[in-house]
Amino acid sequence: MVSDRLSIGLALRSFFLLVSLALLAYALVTTHWYVVEVLLLLLVMAQLTEIIHALTRTNREIARFLDAIAYDDTSQSFTGLSRQAPYRDLGAAMGRVMDRLREGRSEREEMGRYLAAMLAHVPVALIAREEDGRYVLLNTAARQMFGLPATTKLDPDRYGIEFRTGLDQLKAGARRLLHLELSGSMIAVKAAATSFWARGEHRTLISLQNIGDELSAQQLDAWHSLIRTIAHEVMNSLTPISSLSQTARELVATVQADLPEGGEPHRTLGDALEALDAVARRSEGLLHFVQNHRRLTQRMTARPEDTLLVRVFARMERLLGPEMAARGIEFARSCSPETLKLRVDPELLDQALINLLRNAMEAVAGHLEAKIQLSGEALPGGEVAIRVSDNGPGIAAELREQIFIPFFTTKQQGTGVGLTLVRQIASLHGGSVTLGEYPGRGATFTLRLPA
Repeated sequence: MVSDRLSIGLALRSFFLLVSLALLAYALVTTHWYVVEVLLLLLVMAQLTEIIHALTRTNREIARFLDAIAYDDTSQSFTGLSRQAPYRDLGAAMGRVMDRLREGRSEREEMGRYLAAMLAHVPVALIAREEDGRYVLLNTAARQMFGLPATTKLDPDRYGIEFRTGLDQLKAGARRLLHLELSGSMIAVKAAATSFWARGEHRTLISLQNIGDELSAQQLDAWHSLIRTIAHEVMNSLTPISSLSQTARELVATVQADLPEGGEPHRTLGDALEALDAVARRSEGLLHFVQNHRRLTQRMTARPEDTLLVRVFARMERLLGPEMAARGIEFARSCSPETLKLRVDPELLDQALINLLRNAMEAVAGHLEAKIQLSGEALPGGEVAIRVSDNGPGIAAELREQIFIPFFTTKQQGTGVGLTLVRQIASLHGGSVTLGEYPGRGATFTLRLPA
């Protein structure tokens, strides 16, 4: 249809051109009408120009159409072409293609916005490793994890050599556990990698999932189950032993009282009485020990309320400050900002801080310039970090993984319950407690809680 209309149009233009040429030739040969000859010459030139323009217009419009497709320029319009009869079908076809391209571009943009929103709200941190070895943060969870809300670049060296080495060695399809040094504490993250191509470049997509809280909760549940079982069996055995030893002691004491003093039977029963007394006291001590530690398995309930952190710190100073001063321990506290609030059970938070501060006091005992610092700050991502730092001897590397195990202690008179209760309180509030790696230069316990 388009070629037919173009052919008819060209035939008409060619006919009129021939007529004009014939008239021009006649005028040049038979007349001296110079003005007419000039007008006829101009008419011939105009007709030639029109024919050339008609012949090349299709090529120009097709070239413009292909450029629009190549550069995804959906603003081009071909309505002017479709208004002219010879090009109406061609213009209409190009218009339909451009409309479809506009629809496709709109769908892609909508899908892009959807994927961007979905990526931003994925709770797992996502980063990309580019071909040159650089790392790029891809979503909000990643920026919150590393505390970099206003940037997309990541410098893994800032978070520990082990973390950087683990990232660099992580291959596509592999999974591994990495330890991330963040805000003076160690965080366990599960890393998984996959490869993809973007803009002609090969990249590696890495997901980082914080599993420290999950591991802590599972460990607490396991220890609770174990402690309940052991406490039940020990109580079942110790209760009759304690009762029978008391009864036997009373019977032996009664028989001994009826015997003359100084005789062999009296001395023998005296030895037996001392043995039974030792058994009775030890049984009572074990019963008290088990009853005291059964509180680890008791279900704690939190009554959260908006709590001003600086007031909590002030209570700690009033409670433990005089004792620290008497021991020659310098105590400092800071809170940034001063108006920092978090939603916690204040009584449970007080208990957790008391345990951490008392551990610090024992750690710096005998230190000439003993110092304990209690600090709090707001972290990116809506968390609050409460740190208890001391300048004591620190905790040996081989003991860092064991200090949160119930009943494990490095103190002669310790029970190994304090840090376990701290972790239990943190887990109850959806937080965590970690130990900063400062061997030989003191220790820093970081309590991370949601604001």
